[in-house]
Order: sequence, then C-alpha cells, then structure tokens
Amino acid sequence: MYLQHFGLTHAPLGKELTEPWDDGALAVLAQRFDWLLKSPGVGLLTGEPGVGKTAALRQLTRGLNPHRYLVLYLAETDFGRVDIYRGLARGLGVEPSYRRAQLWRDIKQRVHELADGKQVTPIWVVDEAQNLPAEFFRDFPAFLNFAFDSRDLLSVWLVGHPTLASTLERAPYAALASRIQARVALRPIVERERFAQLISHGLKSAGCQHTLVSDAGLEILRQASMGLPRQAGRILCTAMRLAVPKGLNHLPDELLQQAIAELQ
Repeated sequence: MYLQHFGLTHAPLGKELTEPWDDGALAVLAQRFDWLLKSPGVGLLTGEPGVGKTAALRQLTRGLNPHRYLVLYLAETDFGRVDIYRGLARGLGVEPSYRRAQLWRDIKQRVHELADGKQVTPIWVVDEAQNLPAEFFRDFPAFLNFAFDSRDLLSVWLVGHPTLASTLERAPYAALASRIQARVALRPIVERERFAQLISHGLKSAGCQHTLVSDAGLEILRQASMGLPRQAGRILCTAMRLAVPKGLNHLPDELLQQAIAELQ
C-alpha cells in the first residue's frame, strides 16, 4: 500500500533496484570482475552485511552472454564440504556422487566439457563464504587444479564478511590465498554527501518525484543505518508504512525516529 501512496514502483534501495548507485566504488569491482572473465581465477569480495555485495554481483552477472558464461550461485554455505561440492555439481547438471573423489572427477570432467566443447566458462559465486568449513578452504586449491595445474577453467567469487579476508590470511589457507587474483572490499557509505546521493538515487529510481526527507532527516537516517544501503532502505520503507495511515506525503524527522525504534 505504501508504494501506491508514494507513487513508487518498488522499494527504495530494495532488491528490485536495477541500477545500483555508484560513484566509483563499484567500478573497481566491475573491472576486477572483467579480469576474471577474461582470465578465470578466484576473486574475493568482502564487506559488512547490507553493504550491497550480492546486489553488485547480481548486476554484473545479469548482462553476461549465456552462451559463453554459466553463472552458478550458492548461499547455503553452513554445511559440510561435500555438500558444497554437491551443490556445484547440481548447478553444472551433474548427478552428484556420494564419494568426494568421484564427485570431484565428475565436476572437473563437466567443466572440461563446457570449456572445450562449448567454450563456456562457469562462474561460481559463493555467498556467505565466511561460513564455509575449514576443510573446504584447505582442499579447494587442489580442486582448482586442472590439467596438471596448467589451465584455469573456472571463475570463483568468494563473497563474505570482512572476517573472511582475515580467515584466508591464516597459514593453513595460504595455498588458497595465493590463488586469489582479485580482492575488493566494499565499505559503508558514511560520508554525508555520498550518503545523500545514495538516498536520492534510490528514491528517484523507485519513481519518487518529490523530496521525502529533510536534510536533518538524512542525517538521522545516515547515523541509524551506519551507511549500509540495506538498513537505510529498511528504515525508509518502515517510515513510509507508518506515514500512510497518517496521510503524510513526506517523512518527518520524528517519523524516521519512530521507524528506527520499530526496527530495533
């Protein structure tokens, strides 16, 4: 109901946002992403929850040629390593074996078939990668060894919280860390001007035609969201829902405060 009330097509800063706001930070990710398209390897993308990691990669993969790239997405990472590989096998169209050795062989054979027979590169996006089991981090470099380690046939993006980068710096995972070809860290948008641009972009992209939030309200929103787009969007949507029964076509500062309290 609040969308109709405010004349919006979707929630500001929500998942329906097709063009994420970027003042240069996402351009770095786009460049690194392109590197791993042209030369397959492992990329590491980290950032606080709600900073927009998954949305950014979703945008980058959306326009890929399906005849050249097969995008596979995994977010259920809090399982054993065999379950992780079985999920990859299913994404590749392979019936997963219960034995890890056979599972690896079947997956690698399928990757070879895609590369040599169809000129297709799989892109495996592993979200919430900070939850992956330690055994996965240890044996993943061996899994990535194709043709006597002479070919790179699979691009992988490990996506997770900042602790993921710290984890991979540990000595037991040095082999995996040495294979990471691209590292990108997205940070909260805490600068006032940049944050105001983010909110303006989110509202305009959703169809908002007039000013909803005062300068003081933007500061309230910035501090409460800690510069995280997802949290800022949640507060805005809650405030708009609260505004509907009051018949308001803007979001007073006190209404934003009420929305923040609702979400705590």
